[in-house]
This record gives sequence, C-alpha cells and structure tokens, in this order.
Amino acid sequence: MADPARIKPEAKPERTTSANEEHPKSEDTGDVSVTAKPADVNKESSSQDQAKEEGKADMAAGEDDEEGSASKRLKMEPEKKKERRQKVDEDEIQKMQVLVSSFSEEQLNRYEMYRRSAFPKAAIKRLIQSITGSSVSQNVVIAMSGISKVFAGEIVEEALDVCEKWGEMPPLQPKHMREAVRRLKSRAQIPNTKYKQILFH
Repeated sequence: MADPARIKPEAKPERTTSANEEHPKSEDTGDVSVTAKPADVNKESSSQDQAKEEGKADMAAGEDDEEGSASKRLKMEPEKKKERRQKVDEDEIQKMQVLVSSFSEEQLNRYEMYRRSAFPKAAIKRLIQSITGSSVSQNVVIAMSGISKVFAGEIVEEALDVCEKWGEMPPLQPKHMREAVRRLKSRAQIPNTKYKQILFH
C-alpha cells in the first residue's frame, strides 16, 4: 500500500493536508515543502478574497451613496409638492373666508344647507349594488355620493338659469328641472343611456 503522505499535492491537495495532520512527525523534508505550498496558496487566495471583498464593499458604498442621493432627491420632490399644495390650500381657504364673510344672511343660510346636505350612504350603496351586482367598499360609496351631490348642484344651477330666462321667480318647479336636464343633455353634459345612433337623417 502507498503511504498517504507521499500522494502528490496536485492530485488531491485536501488529502495531503489531512495526511500531514495525521502524520506531523514526518522525516521527509519533501513532505514539509509539499504541505507548505498549499498553505501559501491558501494565504494568497485568502488575501485576494479579502481584496475582492473590500473592492465590493467600496463599490457597494459608492452605490449606496448614489442611491442615497437619488432617494434624497425623490424625498425632496414630494416635500416640495406638499409645500405647494399647502400654499394652494391656504390660499383657497382665505378666498373662501373672504367670500363667506361677504355673504348676505340668506346666502349664508343657503350655503350652510348646501354644506350639510348629503345623499344617504345606505341608499347610494343599495343603488350601486343593484346596478353592479357586487358589494362595494365604503370609499366608493363616499365618492359616488359626492359625485351625485355635484351632479344635482349642476342641474339646480341650470334650472335657476332657466327660471330667470323665463322671467319667473324661484322656488324651482318641475318644468324648470326638466328644461335644465334637457339643456344639459343637448350640451352632452349628461350621458344619455337611451342613445340610439341614427343612420339616416
């Protein structure tokens, strides 16, 4: 049988190191040099690995700096937008305060009623569910009730214009409302669900 200490290091370097560990008191000087080479190679490779890791760490740090500056830019943009929105909101609030302060008593009462009025959420939810056939979230109900309020306000405004053009005085009557709806439909401000395309005129 061959002595495991005499196996060439190129063939099986792992076996060589383990064999040398098993037989530390070898008399051959060649064995010592054989075991010294892989250790030196391991030291060199470990130093190269450390250098590579340091290079990767430096590159990662550079990328982190770039990403940090990019993230800072991205954070700065929303902050600027928020500041602009706050300024616009403050301007609108001031304008509304000036407008409300110049209201007469009747206008103030009407404005209060307008602000307090809202469609019942339960009725809106029932209507949406009957049309879509599925349940909807509370946010959808709130949005639809707000849109409905705006839509009703547009019809009332148009009806008031109709009443004024006809030389009549409020309160509004059903004929004013019907005429307002007809005018809004003719201007395509109300979607016509019963619309049929006419091929020949």
